[in-house]
Amino acid sequence: MSLRLDDIKRPVAQEMDEFEHKFRAAMKTRVLLLDKIMNYIVKRKGKKVRPLFVFLSAGVCGKINESTFRGASLIELLHTATLVHDDVVDDSNYRRGFFSVNALWKNKIAVLVGDFLLSRGMALALDNKEFNLLSIVNTAVQQMSEGELQQMEKARKLDITEEVYYEIIRQKTASLIASCCAVGASSSGASEQVVASLHKFGEYVGMAFQIKDDLFDYGEEQIGKPVGIDIKEKKMTLPLIHSLSKASWLEKRRIIGIVKNNSDNPKKVKEVISFVKNSGGIEYANKAMERYYKMALDLLNDLPESEYKVSLAQLVQFTIERKS
Repeated sequence: MSLRLDDIKRPVAQEMDEFEHKFRAAMKTRVLLLDKIMNYIVKRKGKKVRPLFVFLSAGVCGKINESTFRGASLIELLHTATLVHDDVVDDSNYRRGFFSVNALWKNKIAVLVGDFLLSRGMALALDNKEFNLLSIVNTAVQQMSEGELQQMEKARKLDITEEVYYEIIRQKTASLIASCCAVGASSSGASEQVVASLHKFGEYVGMAFQIKDDLFDYGEEQIGKPVGIDIKEKKMTLPLIHSLSKASWLEKRRIIGIVKNNSDNPKKVKEVISFVKNSGGIEYANKAMERYYKMALDLLNDLPESEYKVSLAQLVQFTIERKS
């Protein structure tokens, strides 16, 4: 039976509802245009998995309190800022099926909205002297930017090794989920050792999550992003990196040539997908995802039994079994 997010949320359902109101209050502004955009952003928020990680991590380590709510808001404010800026960088008109901020209000306004969200997040932490939480989240935002830039640099040469790929996804994706778990633990008064353990747990979950996302590029399922989109965008992901490492010099040159020069040709993209499937790239990536999933659960086993721990384990399972 597949897991439902509503069931996983149950131990913190009340806190998640309360968070909605607190988060909206954190985004309030007297500037009419800005407030209109903030309303739009709140309405199109997705599954709210990040705050869920924060509240469950706080619950598993101690007590959920006002600091936990501020930590969850801080994560959402800073993460939303990076998404608004990403859409400008990618010249993207849509996010999760909705028009992006830059599509509706143009790039200049979108950049300023992202700046506002970043400063609002910092103000929320500083006004309440949540220096430990700000430090955790600030490190994640810094790493996300570095990972994104490293990926752009490597996309030009298409020379990503497996080691570099893991470093990029650790920074780009895993650092944020790691900060969610560390913020939750820290807000509940957990020791530095426990906070570090929850940070590592979140990092492993993030690694598994991103590998799962990369596997969607080769799937037949109807999902959020079109099949072959990573290849089209010249992103080197684990299934392709592994397949190329096993290929002959000639085959490797042919596939890299397609990704470099013919990635906008659907027929050629299908050739790359077939090459990866026939080279065992899918199975290899699936095993890597399972390995990170198991390492995350092993860290979770060290924590005391509770309904929060059960839900956290289910949330990890949900991230690797999701269909979109």
